[in-house]
Parts: sequence; structure tokens; C-alpha cells
Amino acid sequence: MNEKEDRLQRLTAVRPRLVSFALMHLRDRSQAEDAVQEAMMSAIEKNESFAGRSGYETWVFGILKYKILDAMRVQKRHRRWQPLEDEDDDDAIDRQFQQNGRWQESARPSSWGEPEAAFETENFWQVFDACMIALPDNAARVFSLRELMGLSTDDICRELDIKENNCWVILHRARLRLRACIEKGWLKEETA
Repeated sequence: MNEKEDRLQRLTAVRPRLVSFALMHLRDRSQAEDAVQEAMMSAIEKNESFAGRSGYETWVFGILKYKILDAMRVQKRHRRWQPLEDEDDDDAIDRQFQQNGRWQESARPSSWGEPEAAFETENFWQVFDACMIALPDNAARVFSLRELMGLSTDDICRELDIKENNCWVILHRARLRLRACIEKGWLKEETA
């Protein structure tokens, strides 16, 4: 199999993750499918410009990032934008901490060992994907925009029409939930 065929096969394999990622942001299956199709077409057309500085899938996700942001702007212009709703589960988050702000003993983070080694295992990414899907829509969207797509807090606030304090609260909650989910689904499995 030549390099071009290999990349087409990899695009086909990563397509479900691309659609899931786009759907989380756009909340409309046909728009998510369109954004993924455009990203895949761009990847095929610009195949020669792939320099190999990152993984091929990472490069395709980078293309998709801009297609999603464009689609979100179109949604806003056509008033089809679905703004984020505030979460109302402060109690679940607050129960993880003592009055002085320190972790409750039972909620204290576990050691993940060497982060680079963890990120290289396929099992970690399967658990991460499942945990992202389990997040509430608003938390997954904000976390993804910040940590996976690399947008600044100002850009996120502008794109989602939220206040900076709300953005930081959502990010904090998303990180706590992801940590707890990953520890249950991955760390416990690794030690078993």
C-alpha cells in the first residue's frame, strides 16, 4: 500500500471520531457531517502539504477545528446558535473539597505515572473519548475549545457568548469530571 492509500485508510478510520468531535460543538448532525466532509476534502487536497511535524490524525483534527469554528459563526449569523446553559451541580463539585479548599481524602487525585507514557497507550485515548462523551455538552464544548483546539479564554467567551468567570468555572468542572472518569476507567484498569 502506498502512502496516499494509507492516509485515505487512516482518514476513513478516524472519521467517526471527527464526526463525534464536530457534533459536540455544532449540535447538529448534518452540520457536523458537512464540517467533517470539508475537513477530509481539505486534507486530501492538501495532502502534499502535510509535513509530518505532528501525527496525521492530529493534522486532520487541526483542519476540522477551523471548519467547526466557521460553522459556529454561521450558526450565530443565522440565529441557529444554541448557547450554553449553566450547570446546576455545584454540590457534587463542592463535596470534593474541604472548607479550606483542600481535597477531601476520598476525592484526592491518583498518580498517573509518567504522562507521556500514558498518552501513548491506545487504551488511555479510548477511555478519554468515552469520558469526553460523558461530559455535559457545555463542559465538553468549553474544554475541547480550550484544551484540544487551543483557543484562548477570550476567544472562547466571544465564540460562545459567555463571561470569563463562567468559562473558568466550566473548565474547572470539566477537568474535575474528566480526571474522575479517567481514574475510574483507565487507572483502575491499568492496575488490575
